[in-house]
Amino acid sequence: MKCPAKPLKANMTAIPIPGRTLEGNPLGDPAEREAVIYLPPSYDGKRRFPVIYLLSGFASTGRSFMNYSFGRPSVAEMAEGLIREGSMEETIIVMPDCMTRYGGSQYVDSAGTGNYESYLTEEIIPCVDEALSTMPERPHRAIAGKSSGGFGALRLAMKRPDLFGAAASHSGDMAFDLCYRPNFAAAARILEKHNGSLTDFFTRYEHSPKPPSGEFPLLDMLAMSAAYSPDPLRQPPENIRLPFNPMTCETDREVWNQWLSFDPVEMVEKENYREALRSLSVLFVDCGTMDEYSLQFGLRILCRKLSLHNIEHRHEEFPDSHGSTSYRYLISLPALAGAIAG
Repeated sequence: MKCPAKPLKANMTAIPIPGRTLEGNPLGDPAEREAVIYLPPSYDGKRRFPVIYLLSGFASTGRSFMNYSFGRPSVAEMAEGLIREGSMEETIIVMPDCMTRYGGSQYVDSAGTGNYESYLTEEIIPCVDEALSTMPERPHRAIAGKSSGGFGALRLAMKRPDLFGAAASHSGDMAFDLCYRPNFAAAARILEKHNGSLTDFFTRYEHSPKPPSGEFPLLDMLAMSAAYSPDPLRQPPENIRLPFNPMTCETDREVWNQWLSFDPVEMVEKENYREALRSLSVLFVDCGTMDEYSLQFGLRILCRKLSLHNIEHRHEEFPDSHGSTSYRYLISLPALAGAIAG
């Protein structure tokens, strides 16, 4: 597998990933993608460095971490500043593209969107280790992310302890009863506006020059259903099973149980996943105390279970909401880099 890196800026590069695991995906999304990568100041292709895989949130992708915003440094600028002031070990940071037409993949393998978990673990990681001078062993590889990315990081840390030695989850999706179920009614109302047709809704949403922000709850429900409860016998965007009855908004217990199998607070009830978390050199989790999706409560539930099972973790809360909290990487990135340094 040839994955040549191509330079972007002095401290940035990008690697094209063939995406064989994404070929023929049901949404027709591109199979080949680029992973955007930050390279530390002394990277010369000879010395080897540890790697942090940083997963973006819903409706974002790897390049989102590089966007300039007044008064807010990009992830690369944060890392560069931390390293130069001696607060962070030199580390490669990989920011992959796992976007879908629905706005995100949740980093899972799904018949509704594609095999994004396999793409990340079986293609991106090997390509990065081939193209760059990395320390390719599990103790020198970490995974982190925010929101859907935080969910993906935590879930993959539990599922793939052979790959990741440290993890961080910022405001990650969890406690689905608290973060997803409150949106059932809002999604049902929007669907009713479109005569119960997901096809009508998504066609209008996808082709609108400015999609109505008030209809985002149904897009979010569509994307989550595609990840957690796909219906491969139907054509997109009807290739999902909603976790509620659109007419009455009653929970469909069969579908909802499918969703719960992905919920980190449910996953941690299984000993193999607890053992995976115990094996991490660092497990960092945080959330804002004013999170609009009630994720601070889900995190408290998770941390209570982690403590009950003697799983070491670093739990922080801060006075903010869900969005525009990238400044929290100033805390997690140095913690992860220190844990996976050579």
